[in-house]
Amino acid sequence: MKEIYLDNSATTRAYECVGDLVRKVMCEDYGNPSSVHKKGMEGERYIKEAKEILAKLWKVQEKEIFFTSGGTESDNLALIGAARANRRAGNHLITTAIEHPAIINTMRYLEEEGFRVTFLPVDRFGRVKLEALRKALCADTILVSIMYVNNEVGSVQPIQEAAGIVKAYNKNILFHVDAVQGFGKYRIYPKRLKVDMCSVSGHKIHGPKGVGALYIDGSVKIKPIVFGGEQQKNVRSGTENVPGIAGLGLAAKTIYKNLDEKVAGMRALKEHFIEGVSQIENTKIHGMYDETSAPHIISVGFAGIRSEVLLHALEEKGIYVSSGSACSSNHPQVSGVLKGIGASQEYLDATLRFSMSEFTTREEIDYTLEVLKELVPRLRRYTRR
Repeated sequence: MKEIYLDNSATTRAYECVGDLVRKVMCEDYGNPSSVHKKGMEGERYIKEAKEILAKLWKVQEKEIFFTSGGTESDNLALIGAARANRRAGNHLITTAIEHPAIINTMRYLEEEGFRVTFLPVDRFGRVKLEALRKALCADTILVSIMYVNNEVGSVQPIQEAAGIVKAYNKNILFHVDAVQGFGKYRIYPKRLKVDMCSVSGHKIHGPKGVGALYIDGSVKIKPIVFGGEQQKNVRSGTENVPGIAGLGLAAKTIYKNLDEKVAGMRALKEHFIEGVSQIENTKIHGMYDETSAPHIISVGFAGIRSEVLLHALEEKGIYVSSGSACSSNHPQVSGVLKGIGASQEYLDATLRFSMSEFTTREEIDYTLEVLKELVPRLRRYTRR
């Protein structure tokens, strides 16, 4: 049976070169980077090289990059660490209603700590309403967090405009971006965007799981949320995951080679898929699907079929997709993103996410469309009985 993987927003297959490097670091250059002997210095060198790669890609300083266990920890550190460190300046935080659970649930936690959080509405395409952002800003606002690309519907947020609004109101308000889905698809320059903190994850860019990075502008006050041996300037203690960090660095370097060509390929496949799937009756493409949207994410509602049913029917044909954010898939619930964009009731539990990578082929998309055109009418007939 063919295996067609269209769940790349959940995780990606690692580059072969990344897998080889991770194994080498684990099994050969395995020294603790805090050790002062040669083996330790080998480990430290991998960390330095990864920082050099990210610093060059982001046009920031190496000392402004910190490694974490993934996008979730990067988001937690940015929000909790910055909110606590700047509490004397105010207790108001702003985010959007369609953020990843790593942001939404962290903001809920901060509400329990006494912070006031505003969740901004989005339009029907999943883009934050900038006028709502303007109105939400106040003297007590200390932090705004808006994602770069929405992980469910692929909407790209107007980060530069939003950050400009925030900084024009008060240049001391911190601006954080969860760029987990945007990194590796867009060239992101935090300082140019007026972004103070930026989170990314290794396994979304053909790197290892369990490793991420957080850019923190050198002027930002932040408190640690993990305590221990004071590694990484005491911002994130704990022995560094050297194999993961090395893999993250190499994955980042690799994914940005010929980036425009890779993105154009994914966008062409996205357009082809949307053209084909739109021929199926009672389907709905959520969010934007032109060039203002992410090149790799397609959210499709299939009225009359529960998403879980269609997901497993596709799985039986060797096609792997998602019913939404993989981070909340173990706890099925109505998507806050779909509700946020005002999706019709008939699509709230009838939507699948198809997400591609540079390895996705036209043949795979054609096969998926062929299977959908066979399965969807049949499952609808079965559901009506």
